[in-house]
Amino acid sequence: MSFSREVKEELAGHMASAGHCRAAELAAMMNLAGQYGRDGKGLYTIGFQLENEVVLRKCFTLLKKTYNIEKNVGISEEEMQAFYQDFGDLQEPVDFQFIRRPCCRRAFLRGAFLCAGSISDPEKGYHLEFVCTRESKARQLRQVIQGFGIEARIVPRKKYHVVYIKEGAGIVDLLNVMEAHVALMNLENLRIVKEMRNSINRRVNCETANITKTVNAASRQIEDILFLRDHYGFHKLPPALRQMAEVRLEYPDAPLKELGERLEPPVGKSGVNHRLRKLGELAEKVRQ
Repeated sequence: MSFSREVKEELAGHMASAGHCRAAELAAMMNLAGQYGRDGKGLYTIGFQLENEVVLRKCFTLLKKTYNIEKNVGISEEEMQAFYQDFGDLQEPVDFQFIRRPCCRRAFLRGAFLCAGSISDPEKGYHLEFVCTRESKARQLRQVIQGFGIEARIVPRKKYHVVYIKEGAGIVDLLNVMEAHVALMNLENLRIVKEMRNSINRRVNCETANITKTVNAASRQIEDILFLRDHYGFHKLPPALRQMAEVRLEYPDAPLKELGERLEPPVGKSGVNHRLRKLGELAEKVRQ
């Protein structure tokens, strides 16, 4: 099962206790996936353009609990007028009356995600989006999301307008707002593992780079020292540089600190580095 489906199944199982929150969630569902119609008997119908059976059941459950409208049952003109008075033209954004309260705005976002939202596999990346048929609906959705301090953006995609969040922290916050707490914990666990893995990889890459740098430096030093031995002669070197050259040849893999400890008298890393640099400069002069 995809992570997006897991989130939707959790949200579908959440039923708000307050009637105004149920109405707000239903308003988002009607606005983003609902449709009006008429059956063969001339009665009015209310339906949803959805493929997810779990979400579809949630939609009709809210219809039943909020307006006592049954699934697959036509309703009278009077009942339809009362329903239309609340939800109005589904091409327009949701009436502000449904999202006045913070709790209703949470429910609104829950319904919006169930009908028009999706979230990518957190193992591959962080991306949550809502697909809206009209820009005005996308702007309203973004405004509600940003009201909770979460950054959201809108981008056109063919004939749709997509509200999206790409930051992992923002997605976690939105899951919390929608009260998808199980999905939130699962995502947080994956984020922690991912960050630890990235941290380890960075450390390994850094250590590998340092090792490579040290090996290359040692190879270059030995190459210069061998050149001086064969084309200049150790006997011409000052005692300190001669001793340094002999110790480096004897311990080609040793770090600077260890080389310094093997000198008589011992010197620090900076002293070793200074002498090796002098040997390199002298080798370059001899080459020229």
